[in-house]
Amino acid sequence: MAPTPKQHIEQIRKGKFSIGGEANPLTEDLHQAVRNLSAELYTKDVHFLMELIQNAEDNEYSDGVKPSLEFVITSRDITATGAPATLLIFNNEKGFSSKNIESICSVGRSTKKAYRERGYIGEKGIGFKSVFLITAQPYIFSNGYQIRFNESPCPHCGLGYIVPEWVEENPTLSDIKEVYGSSSALPTTTIILPLKPDKVEPVNQQLSSVHPEVLLFLSKVKCLSIREDNDDPGLNTVSSIAITSETNFVTRKNIDAESYTLHLAAEEEGDTFGRECSYYMWKQKFPVTQENKVERRIGVEELVITLAFPNQERLHRGMSLPGVYAFLPTEMVTDLPFIIQADFVLSSSRETILLDNKWNQGILDCVPFAFVNAFISLVKMTEDAPVSSLARMFTFLPVKSSSYVKFNAIRESIRLKLVDEDILPSDESSQEQKFFHKPSEVSRIMPAFWDIVVKARKDGVGLHNLSSHGTYVLHSSFDCVIYDGFLKFLGVGPVKSGWYAQCIQSSNLVLGVSEDVYLDLLLFLAENWQNIFQSTNIRNIPLVKYVDLYGCVSLISVCKSTDGKEGIICQSHGYHHVSWLIDWNREFRGVSSCLFLPKSTQEALYSYLKKDVILKWLREQGKVADVSVYKYAKALIEDLGGERKLVVTYAHFLYHSFSKDFLTKEDVGRLCRIMPLVDNYGNVTATANKRVLVPANGSKWASLIGSNPLKAEGYIELGEDYLHPGNFVGEITPEKKLFEFVGSFVAASDIPSLSPPNAAIPAVSSPLTKGNTFLLLDWIQYMKRNRIIIPEKFLTSIKNGSWLKVTINGSSTYKPPSQSFFYTSSWGNILQNGSEFVDIPLIDQIFYRDRISEYKEELKEIGVMFEFREACAFIGKHLMGLASMLSKGRVLSALGFIKHLVTNLLPPEEFICSIKEGKWLKTSHGYKSPVGVVLFSEEWETVRQICNIPFIDQTFYGDEIIDFKAELKLLGVRVAFGRNYQFVIENLKSSSHLTSLKADVFLLLLECMRNAKSSESLVTALTRAKCLKTNLGYKPPSECFLFDCEWGCLLQFFSCFPIIDLAYYRSIIYTYRYELQRLGVVVDLKEAVESFANYYRRQASVSSITKDNVLSFLSCYRQLERMPHQIPSDLKNLIGEVKWLRTRLGDFRSPRDCILFGPTWESISPITLLPFIDDSDNYYGKGIHEYRDELKSIGVVVEFERGVRFVPGCLCFPQSAHSIAHTSALSLLECMRVLSEDKNYNFTEAFLKKVSGSWLKTYAGYMSPGYSLLFDERSELKPTDGPFIDEGFYGSKIRTYRKELESMGVTVDVEKNGSTLLASYLGSHSDFATITRIYKFLTKVGWENHCEATRKIWIPDGNKNGRWVKPDECVLHDNDGLFSLQLNVLEKHYKDKPLLQFFSRAFGVKSNPSLDDYCKLWKGWETSGHRLSRDECFAFWRFVVKHKSSKKEQILSDMLKLPVDSGADGIMLFDKHDVFIADDLQLKDLFAQSSSRPLFVWYPLPSSPSLPLTMLLELYRKVGVRMISESVKKTELSLKNTSELKQVNFGDVMNAKELVRLILGFLAGSSIKMEADKRHEAVQCLLNLTVLETSEPVAVGYTLLFSSGKTLEVTSSRMFRWDRDSSKFFKQKMDKSTGRKNLLQYATYFSEAIAEGVLWEMEDQISSLSELIKLAFILKFDEEEVGFLMKSKNLQVFAEDEEFLSAAFPTKKGHGTIAMNYIGRSTKMGNRKHGYIGEKGIGFKSAFLITSQPYIFSNGYQIRFNETPCPRCNIGYIVFEWVEEKRTLSDIQKIYGSSSALPTMTIVLPLKPDKVKPVKQQLSSVHPEVLLFLSKIKHLSVRDKEDPRLNTVNAIAITSETNFVTRKNIGAESYTIHLAFEEKGDKFGRECSYYIYVEAKKFPVRQANK
Repeated sequence: MAPTPKQHIEQIRKGKFSIGGEANPLTEDLHQAVRNLSAELYTKDVHFLMELIQNAEDNEYSDGVKPSLEFVITSRDITATGAPATLLIFNNEKGFSSKNIESICSVGRSTKKAYRERGYIGEKGIGFKSVFLITAQPYIFSNGYQIRFNESPCPHCGLGYIVPEWVEENPTLSDIKEVYGSSSALPTTTIILPLKPDKVEPVNQQLSSVHPEVLLFLSKVKCLSIREDNDDPGLNTVSSIAITSETNFVTRKNIDAESYTLHLAAEEEGDTFGRECSYYMWKQKFPVTQENKVERRIGVEELVITLAFPNQERLHRGMSLPGVYAFLPTEMVTDLPFIIQADFVLSSSRETILLDNKWNQGILDCVPFAFVNAFISLVKMTEDAPVSSLARMFTFLPVKSSSYVKFNAIRESIRLKLVDEDILPSDESSQEQKFFHKPSEVSRIMPAFWDIVVKARKDGVGLHNLSSHGTYVLHSSFDCVIYDGFLKFLGVGPVKSGWYAQCIQSSNLVLGVSEDVYLDLLLFLAENWQNIFQSTNIRNIPLVKYVDLYGCVSLISVCKSTDGKEGIICQSHGYHHVSWLIDWNREFRGVSSCLFLPKSTQEALYSYLKKDVILKWLREQGKVADVSVYKYAKALIEDLGGERKLVVTYAHFLYHSFSKDFLTKEDVGRLCRIMPLVDNYGNVTATANKRVLVPANGSKWASLIGSNPLKAEGYIELGEDYLHPGNFVGEITPEKKLFEFVGSFVAASDIPSLSPPNAAIPAVSSPLTKGNTFLLLDWIQYMKRNRIIIPEKFLTSIKNGSWLKVTINGSSTYKPPSQSFFYTSSWGNILQNGSEFVDIPLIDQIFYRDRISEYKEELKEIGVMFEFREACAFIGKHLMGLASMLSKGRVLSALGFIKHLVTNLLPPEEFICSIKEGKWLKTSHGYKSPVGVVLFSEEWETVRQICNIPFIDQTFYGDEIIDFKAELKLLGVRVAFGRNYQFVIENLKSSSHLTSLKADVFLLLLECMRNAKSSESLVTALTRAKCLKTNLGYKPPSECFLFDCEWGCLLQFFSCFPIIDLAYYRSIIYTYRYELQRLGVVVDLKEAVESFANYYRRQASVSSITKDNVLSFLSCYRQLERMPHQIPSDLKNLIGEVKWLRTRLGDFRSPRDCILFGPTWESISPITLLPFIDDSDNYYGKGIHEYRDELKSIGVVVEFERGVRFVPGCLCFPQSAHSIAHTSALSLLECMRVLSEDKNYNFTEAFLKKVSGSWLKTYAGYMSPGYSLLFDERSELKPTDGPFIDEGFYGSKIRTYRKELESMGVTVDVEKNGSTLLASYLGSHSDFATITRIYKFLTKVGWENHCEATRKIWIPDGNKNGRWVKPDECVLHDNDGLFSLQLNVLEKHYKDKPLLQFFSRAFGVKSNPSLDDYCKLWKGWETSGHRLSRDECFAFWRFVVKHKSSKKEQILSDMLKLPVDSGADGIMLFDKHDVFIADDLQLKDLFAQSSSRPLFVWYPLPSSPSLPLTMLLELYRKVGVRMISESVKKTELSLKNTSELKQVNFGDVMNAKELVRLILGFLAGSSIKMEADKRHEAVQCLLNLTVLETSEPVAVGYTLLFSSGKTLEVTSSRMFRWDRDSSKFFKQKMDKSTGRKNLLQYATYFSEAIAEGVLWEMEDQISSLSELIKLAFILKFDEEEVGFLMKSKNLQVFAEDEEFLSAAFPTKKGHGTIAMNYIGRSTKMGNRKHGYIGEKGIGFKSAFLITSQPYIFSNGYQIRFNETPCPRCNIGYIVFEWVEEKRTLSDIQKIYGSSSALPTMTIVLPLKPDKVKPVKQQLSSVHPEVLLFLSKIKHLSVRDKEDPRLNTVNAIAITSETNFVTRKNIGAESYTIHLAFEEKGDKFGRECSYYIYVEAKKFPVRQANK
C-alpha cells in the first residue's frame, strides 16, 4: 500500500537525510554546493519567475483543462514568518507525484531531464531552488503534500534548501483559499513564497514586467495572470496574458511543418481595451545530424524550430524585444523582424544561448530553411489576398544587420536562398492570377515613371503588360520607397535603361495621354537624361510633339530634332504669341524651317510647375528653340529668298506684329535694317548696307541732282507693292499704310535728309539759281546740325565750283566759295587802301539779300571767308605767289604794309604768318625765311667765332633796313643778343673748331650751358674736345680735376692727376662747378675717390704698394678721418677690398680678410691657419700695432669675437688626434658658439667635413662627431655601453657645448636620436646583461631598424656566450611547439613582453611561423618520413586554413604528400595523387573496405570550429587532391544471365504518366525554362524505353587508378540502368520484404537513373530532378500527391503538356486521341536535338499520297485510318478504327518470313493503282548514304515479295562505329562510321568509311533565324 504524502515526507527525512540517525559527513558540502549554484547560476531575480513558468510548462495537465498559471502577491503574512509580503503561485496541473517530491529534495535529479522530445523544457534539476533568491522558506501545497523548505541548515541534519518539513498550519488551505478567492476552486498546486524584506520591490518590478510574448512558445500554458491582493480592495490590480485564439492551422507533411495564427492578448486592470497582436507561427521539424549531437540532448532525434512573425506591433509593455526563445525569452536582441524559438542549450544564466555549442549551431543552420519555407507559405499560399497586401509580408525579411555574427550568417543564408525562389510578383499580376518570379528576374522602374503609368492607364493608354520588354517589372504595390530596404536586400535592381525606350515605343504613351501626363513624361526624361537615357535608343523614338506645316500634330525624335534636317522645333517665348506664330508659320510654310510645339502643349507647359526643367532639356537635347516674335521674324529673313510675294508678306507680318505690340519699335527698326525690299523695278533687293530713296517724282533731290547719282552708293527706290492693301491670317492692311510703315522704318530719304554721295555734283560747276543755292545751303545746314560728315569729293566740288555770285571793285561775277569773302565795312576799305598787291572778291549781298546772312556757318563750311585775318592771309598768300625771291622794293613795301597795319591798330599776325615762312630775305647764307636770321651788331662778335649764323645782307638792302627793326623782329629776325643761348648752341660749329678755347669763349659756353633749355649737344661737343687748360696742358674735361683743399691730398698722393689751371680761368671758374661736373670734370671727393681707387687698384694688383706706402697711407687715412665730413664709403670699400696687406702666411689680403694678432688667439692657433698681419721685424714690425684703430676702421679684425668667423675656414687638425689638447677643442667649440649666435650664419660643408674626422675622444676611442654620443645619466645606460664622449678628458665643461656638438654631428639626445648609433655598437658586446639593457633602451625609445648591419639578434648561451643570428631565423612564439629545431624562439630567452614586441617591430621578427615556415616544415616531414601526431597535424592545417595570402595556393600546390589517418600508427603522409576526398560516402565505404591502406585524407574528428571541415577539404582540392567521385572510372557490368530478362510494362514499375508529368513540370520550371517542344523531346526517349526486369543485381564497377599505375577495383549494385544506345531500361526485381530502407535505396537508384537519362546534357540539374523523382517514387506516384508536390515546388504543366500526356497515354480501342488524331501535333515536333528529323506533325499522313487506308500494328494496337470521311463524325484522315480480321498478324508474319520474330512496329499500306510503279522506283533508288546522319537506324533493306523470281535484296548497314571522342569544352564529338551496301548478285558488296564530326551548342540560333 502506497504511503500517504505525510508518510512519504517522513521517509525522505529519515532515509535520505538521516534525521534521527548519524550525521551525514557530506551534509555541509551538499549545503554549500546548493547555495553556491543557486547564488551564481542566475544574475537577476527574474530567473526564479522564469523557472516557475518553465516548471508550469513542463507539468502535466488533464484533458479538457486549459493550462493556466496565476501569480498573486499579498501583504498578508499567512505563513507567520514575519514576511512583509507573500507571493503565491497557482497552477491547475495534475499535481506533484512522489517522484517529483523526491526530485525537488535533490540536486541535479530533475525528472524531466533527457525527455526533451515530450515537451519538457527544464533540465538543470535546480530550477525550483532559485526561489531561495527571494524567500527563505518556500511552501508547496499539491496533491495532499503540504511541505516547506528552509534556507538555513536543518538543526537535525545540518543541511538547508532540500530538506522538506511538513506544514500543519500557517498557512492552512483555508488561508490560501481566502487569498485566492472563495468563488473559485483552488488549483491543484500552490507554491507560497514569503518574501525577504529586500526582495519585495524587485519581485513587484519583475512581476509587472513579465514579457507578454512568453506564452507564444509554451505549448501548454495558455493563460498567465498576475494580481495584487491588498487589505484595501481598491488597491488590487490584475494583469493577464492569454492566447485568445488559434486559427488557420495547416499541416504540411512533405516538409514536416505546420503553420497557424496565434492571437495574443495582454490586459491590465484599468485598461478598457487592452492590447492584442496576432502572430503567424511556423513550426518545422528537422532531423538531428550526427555532428550536432550533444550529451545534454541524447535521445532527441528531431529539431523543432518555431518562427513567430508579428502581424502588428509586438506586445512588449515597454520592455526589450527578445529575438530568441528557448521556450522562455532570453535577453538576446537579434534585430531580426521575427522570433526564433527552439530547444537551445542555454548559458548558466539563461540570458543567452551558447553560440559555440554544436547543438545550437545545428538549430541555427536550419533556421534559414524554416524561414524560407514559412516565407514562401506566407507569400504564395494566401490565394485570395490581393497583391498589394503581400508587401507587408516582406517586412519579415532580415534586412537589418544583427549585432551577433551568427545571426548575420543566418541573415545572409536567408538572402541567398530567397534569391533563388519565385517570391516577387510582377506587374501583370492581378487579383485573379498572381505571377511570381525570382528577385534576379524582377526589376524596378522609377517612381516618377510609375506615376506616369498610373495616369496613362486612367487616360486609357494600354500599359497593362509592362513585363513584355525583356524583364519582369515589379508589381507597383511593391515598387515603393518604403520597401527599398528589402528590395535591396533581395538584390532587386532597376530595369535597364533601354526598357523605357521599348515601353514608350510599344505604347501610345505620347499622343494618347493628356498634356499634363505628356509633360510628366518629358520631365521624367529630362531629369534622368544625363545619367540614364542619353546613350539609349530613346533618342530615336518620336517623343517631341509639333505642329506640321498643315496644322496637324506630329512627332519627332530627339535625335532628328537635334540634327534639324526636318526643321527646327520651336516654342513660343511669350504666352500670348503661341497662336500668332503658329498661324503665320503656315503662311510661310514654303520657306520656314520652324516647327512649333502644339498650342495645347505650350499652354500646359506655361502653367507646369517644373517647366524650367523641361524647357532646359528640350533646348539642350532636342535643340528646341525658344522663339519670340522678334527671333522668329529675324530667322525668317534668311528663308525669304528672292520671292517678291514672300518679301511683301513679311512686311505685312511686321506691320501687324508691331500694331499688336508683339514687336517693339526698336525690334522693327532692327528687322527693317536687314529685311529685303522690292524696288520700283519689282526686284527683291537686300536692305543690308543699302539706303532707300523716295521716288524721284516730286522729290527735291531730283530737282537739284537730276539723275540718281546715289545708286552707286547703295540707294534703292521703293516699289509700288508697298502701296497696295493686304489680308493675311485674318488681318487686313489698309492702302498706303504699309508704305508709310516701311518708309518710316527703312528711312526713305530726300533732300535735306538725304546723305550726299562722295562725288562731285555737276550742277555746281556753273552758276546756281537763287532757289537751288538756298536748297544746297539747306542741305549743308541739315548735315551740320545732324553732325553728318560731308563727303570730301562732294564738299570739294561745292567749294571749288564757280556758282556763287560775288562783286570785285563793284563788278559782279561768279566765284568759288573758297575764293569769296563775306565782309563787313569796318576793315574792307582799309585793306583795299593799304594793299598794293590784290583785289578781294565779296559775296553779292544785294543779290542774295538778307537771307544769305542766315547761312553764315554753312558758307564757312564751303570755304567762304568772313574774317580780317583771312583777308590778310589772302593778301600774303597772293604776295608769296608773285615771285620766289622778292626784290628790295617789294621787301621794303611788305615791311611798310606791316607798319601800316600796326599804325591803324589792325593785327598784322595773319599777314606775317602768311609770308614769314617764305625764303625771300637775302642773308650771308643766301635767301632765307625771316625766322632764324640775325641783324648784325657788336654784341654778336664773340658768337660769330664759334657759330654758323645767317646775317641779313645789309649791303644789299642798305641802311633803310635798319628802320624796320620792329617789323623784322615781328617776322622772326633776331636783332639783339639778349638770352639767345639756345640759339648759340643750335648753331655751334663742330668739335674740331672748339679746341684750345680762350677763357672768355669757354666761359661763354659755360654760361650757355647754364641758361639754355637744352644743352646736351653742347656738352657732347665739349666733352670730346681738348678745350680745358690744366697743369698737364689742354685736356678733355672728363680727364680733369677741380682742386679742393679738403681732400686734395689724395690727388697729390700720386702725381698723375690733371688739375684745372686756376690762374688762367681765375676764381670765377668755381661758380661753374655744376657745368664742369656735367662736362666730366671731377669736382667732389666721391668722384675723386673713384679715380683714386682705380689707380690704387692697379698699383695693388702688381704689388707696387710697399710697406712704407702702407704706413704713409695709414697716416694719411688718420688725417682724413679728422675731417668734418665722413670718408666716402667707396674709399673705405676700396681700402677694405684691395689686397694690399701682407699676412704671416706670405700672401697679400684685403684688410677685412686679415687679423691683428693678440693673446686671445693663443689656444685656437695650434689647430688653425689664420691670416694674421705680418708684424715681424722683416716686414711691418711691431709699429703696425700703433695704427690699431685705423686698421680696425678699415676692416682688420682686432677682437677675438669678430675673428671667429675665420676659424671654420682655417681649421687644420694635426695628423695625430692625440696631439689635440682639450683647450684647443674647447676653444673650437667656443668659436662655434659665438658663430651660432648669429641666426643667419650657417657652417659650410667644408668645415663640417673637416670636423667629421675622428678627433673626439670617446670611451670607445677617438671617433668622428657623427659616431659620438653625449652621455645622459637619465638614459639608464652606462658610459661604456656605447661611444660616449670622454668627460674625464674634456671635463664637465664639454656638456655646456651641447648645441655646438650637435651641430657638428654629435648625438646629444641619446633617447631621441642615439638609438641607431647605439644599436650599431651592439655587435661589440657579448655580455647578455649589457645587450639586454641596450635592447630595453631601444625598446623604450621606439627604435626602428633601417640598416642591414644591425639586423642581428643575440641568442644567449649562458650569460657571457651566445651568437648573433638573423631576424629571419627567429620567431617570437611557437604556440604549437612545432618549430624548436627550425627557428629561434625568442620567448624562451627574453621573458619581457615589451622586448618581444620590440623584436617584432624593429627587426620584423614574425610573431608566429609564417606560411612559408609551415610549408618548409611540411617538406621536412615529407622527406623524413616522420609520422605525425594528430595534434601536430591539427595544428599545421589549422594554421593553413586560417592563413590568408595571395600566394597560399601557389605554395600549397608544391606539396607532394598529404595526411591520412592510419589509426594507432598516427598520421602518415602519402602521395597526394594517391589520396582522395570522400565526397561520395558510398564510394568511400566501398574502397575503404577493399583497400589495404588508408585512401582518404585526414580531417579532425570531431570537427572543430577552428578547423572547419569544408575549408580543409577545399584546401586539399587546391593542393591537388582528387574527389573520389571524379577519380573513379565507372563501368556498367553486363548481366550474367540475360536469359532471365523479362520485358515488363513501364506502367507496372510506376505510374508512368505522373512520372512524365513531374519531369515536364520540372523542365518548364524557373531553373530550366525549357520550351514546350524541347520538353516533349526530352521525355520522348523515356516513352521509347524497353523495360527489362532481372532477379540478379544490376551492377556497376568502379576502378581507381593510382600514380604507380596500379588500380583498385570494386563493384556495387545500382538496381537500375538506362542504356541510351539500345533504349533499354534494366531494373532489378525489388524485394518488398526488406522494409523501408530497401525501398528508399530502390527509389534513390531509380530516380538517379531516370534523371541521368533525361538530363544527360544538363548535369547540373540531374541532382534536383533526382530528388524530386525519389520523393514521388516513395509517394508511389500518386496523382494527387504528385500534384501537391509540384505545387510546393512551384512547378506546373501547361496545356500543350497535357495534350502531350493525353497523346502518350491513350486508351486502346475506339476513337482515340493519340498524336496521330491531330494535324500538327507530332510528339517529335521541335525535338531536333535528340535526333528527330520530322517536325510538321503530318509525316505519317503523307502515306495518303500512295494509299487510301494505312494500317498500324504496334504494341497491341491494330488500327487503320481512312481517306474518306468517317460516317459517324464526317472526318477523314485522322479518325482510326480497330482492325479485327483483315491483315492480321499471321498474314503479316507470312510476308515478313516465319523464321524471324515480327518487329514491334508494322505499317501496312495498300497501294493505289497509279502509285505502284512510282513506289517501286523510289524504293529501288534509296541512296546508300542515307544512314550516315540518322542517329538511331543502323540498317535499312528493301525487298520485293510479289514474285520470288524478281526478289531483290537492297541492304544498307552501319557495320561499325569507332574512334568515338567527346570534346566537352566545345560541345563536340567525332567518330568514324563504316557503311556497307549490298545488292542481290553482288558477291562482295561495297563498303566505305566516313569521318563524322558533330558540334552542338557552339553556334547559338539567332532570333532572326528562328
